[in-house]
Amino acid sequence: MSDQQLQTEADQEVAHQKPETKEAKSAFFGRRKGKPLSPRQQALMNERLPALLLDPTIPIKTPQTLFDAPKHKIWLEIGFGGAEHMMYQALENPQVGLIGCEPFVNGVSKAIDQIAEKAIDNIRLYNEDAAHILDWLPKGSIDKLFLLYPDPWHKKRHWKRRFVSNHNLERIIRVLKPGGYFRFASDIADYVDWTLDHIANQPLLKELGASSQERQTPYPDWKRTRYEAKAYREGRIPQYLEFERLPD
Repeated sequence: MSDQQLQTEADQEVAHQKPETKEAKSAFFGRRKGKPLSPRQQALMNERLPALLLDPTIPIKTPQTLFDAPKHKIWLEIGFGGAEHMMYQALENPQVGLIGCEPFVNGVSKAIDQIAEKAIDNIRLYNEDAAHILDWLPKGSIDKLFLLYPDPWHKKRHWKRRFVSNHNLERIIRVLKPGGYFRFASDIADYVDWTLDHIANQPLLKELGASSQERQTPYPDWKRTRYEAKAYREGRIPQYLEFERLPD
């Protein structure tokens, strides 16, 4: 089945879309909630999330305005999971503003917990489909974008649900600044190949370090997550792809 046919099927299987923004319509697949939140977690979510939550129905000229203090760069992480990587980057780079997208309620709760505990002030969150944020952000406004260990949707009939698609790559290219970077990491070799095949259709993305050895070498500022440690224990070798956004 061609990529175009897969994308057409995905568009027909719209599981979630934000009706206020016609431009943001897209398919969303996956769980939104797992283990019930504790009363403390729920209270913290109620107290903290509103001030951190982005609203893509309100136009912005620059994502710099989303943060209380000026930020030298803006980074975006799609699907931050347990928020380990996002928190590490936020603490190591206080001069950077980070936008984290995660529809899974328990992941957002973990992020809120750490933001409160460590008094982190350079993170903003979105708890629905990341495509809404990609369509909302101004062109060329993101310096670095992370897609780390996304759901691989193992079954072939579900591959159309993978976040990496021609359409989403076009979205990523639009929001990245020329000279900006797109990082993709996965321990599923088939998804890595899928991503490289799709990137081959995007001349504005150039891979940095394309050898097998380089792809298996973590990024210089990488911090291993619990998920990655589990992958190694189970014999899966993560690969770390990085692409530069070339000028138009």
